[in-house]
Amino acid sequence: MAAPIPVLHTRRLTMRPFQEGDREPFAAINADPEVMEHFLAPLSREESDQFLDRINSGFAAHGFGLWALVSGADGELLGFTGLSVPRFSAPFMPAVEIGWRLRRSAWGQGLATEAASAALDFGFGPGGLEEVVSFTSAGNERSQAVMRQVGMTHEPREDFQHPLVPPGHRLAPQVLFRISRARWLVRRG
Repeated sequence: MAAPIPVLHTRRLTMRPFQEGDREPFAAINADPEVMEHFLAPLSREESDQFLDRINSGFAAHGFGLWALVSGADGELLGFTGLSVPRFSAPFMPAVEIGWRLRRSAWGQGLATEAASAALDFGFGPGGLEEVVSFTSAGNERSQAVMRQVGMTHEPREDFQHPLVPPGHRLAPQVLFRISRARWLVRRG
């Protein structure tokens, strides 16, 4: 039997497993062209449901995963934040990645940073990780700002062309950030 997925709490958020009732609002987030600007295309409902199924299986496979990010004030689904294992080959692999996706109305409030900090606490604590990476398209300044705010360092020598993006596409150039457990623990003091 798989261990129960931990529920994390921050000052303003609950990070919990995805539930069946999350499928519709999750699909709406994934279908928003503005939210998906740094991905090849918005997701169809079927693609969103398949992604949610992969998210749910991640915790059983790795002991960590992508949590549903829920407003502590009203319980609404805001998106996801968490840890995953990328499914492609790159020079920095194998690695554990931290990532997030929030609906547009949740941007600019520090929620991604708050949730990413909780995910890193879990990863470097009960998750037993020694290092976490994050990457995004070179033009995604908002995500890069979150990476910096949680103490990650850009590794320009390790920037890469995403193998799942067509060569020459504006999203192919990716920037890589890292943080070690030791650095995280010093930051958290």
